[in-house]
Amino acid sequence: MYEDLPILIAQAGPLKGQRWTLNKPHLIGRDSTCEVIVPDRMVSRYHARLTPLPEGFQLEDLGSKNGTHCNGNPVTDHILLRDGDLIQIALCQQLLFLASDATMPLSEADKQEGRLRMDQRSRRVWVDGKLIDPPLSVLQFHVLNALYEYQGQVLTRQQLVSKAWGDDEAVGVSDQALDALIRRLRDRIGEVDPKREYIVTIRGHGIKLENPSPSD
Repeated sequence: MYEDLPILIAQAGPLKGQRWTLNKPHLIGRDSTCEVIVPDRMVSRYHARLTPLPEGFQLEDLGSKNGTHCNGNPVTDHILLRDGDLIQIALCQQLLFLASDATMPLSEADKQEGRLRMDQRSRRVWVDGKLIDPPLSVLQFHVLNALYEYQGQVLTRQQLVSKAWGDDEAVGVSDQALDALIRRLRDRIGEVDPKREYIVTIRGHGIKLENPSPSD
């Protein structure tokens, strides 16, 4: 039974939709002996490695030509992966790391029906039945997830930053950074459904997510 083992899910890239149960070390690269074979010349023969440790799975770059990134940051040393981390192999393949394939109960927000739906485990977002692809960035997802959890309610800017970044990191987030992130998030949603405004600014109060029902 592998239901409690970590899994790797291929997102944007030539392997999109494939998944691997991580019950042993996994080499990622172009070579046919790798567990995760990425058929692209930008990928080194032996590009990166995932290694199980007592405390979790470790990711390392194997001196690849075009690099490995985790959540947008270059992997220059061994790093311990966390649930939901997004791994980028060169510029051609994204891999989502999930700490367990066990089924999680839906939160109350997940049970709410609307034109915008979120899968928190795979970090996928659908708008009007269409998947946002490529996926949102990690920060974009965190901001949208905070709004989704309290959809219909107005969150102050400080509440939104605290919920999206966490209290420890929220101190260093400027208004300009939040504005730029929300603007990009609106653009990404608008690419899928340009007819509706989902993220609404209530001047002098804050920001809320309006999530109309599919029949609206």
